[in-house]
Amino acid sequence: MRIRVTDVLDLLAAGLSAAEILDEMPDLEADDIRASVAYASRRVDHPVLAA
Repeated sequence: MRIRVTDVLDLLAAGLSAAEILDEMPDLEADDIRASVAYASRRVDHPVLAA
């Protein structure tokens, strides 16, 4: 089963704790939640070029 990073991030943004997400999605592991947050951090961390 595949769980999208956005689904994990949406649950975190909605206020669920990592433990609640793991209860809700038993196929996930704590490392998967940390990896989702790290992925999102890398995606939004981009240089801004001034014209």
